[in-house]
Amino acid sequence: MIQRLFQAEIVRFGLVGVVGLLVDIAVLHLCLEIGGLGLYWSRLVSYLAAATTTWALNRAFTFSDAKVGKIHHQWARFVTVNAVGGAVNYAVYAALVASGDPFATYPALAVAAGSLSGLFFNFTASKKLVFRRA
Repeated sequence: MIQRLFQAEIVRFGLVGVVGLLVDIAVLHLCLEIGGLGLYWSRLVSYLAAATTTWALNRAFTFSDAKVGKIHHQWARFVTVNAVGGAVNYAVYAALVASGDPFATYPALAVAAGSLSGLFFNFTASKKLVFRRA
């Protein structure tokens, strides 16, 4: 029973992560094409948009039975505890973009690699520190 719950949660967390990845890529391209922010600032903005999206979806979908505390406190905890995974994510992205092609030409590939690098850390941190059950 507990193993199935864990498996279901990690699958949902992964699906939410895919949505976050799509938001990340879309916002990255908007910032690059419209905002002219450059590869690094655009990625910071896109990461924050994706983190907020994944927090909301994980709250509603993955860990829906763990809605404890004030919503803005939970968002702040989510962003804080996932910052380590986010730092790994960004470091992988930056290293790949700096390495040149194909990542500099197709930064979405670097975004995907960065997202995968933080997945398991972020799941554990989210489950234990953000969406813990009352």
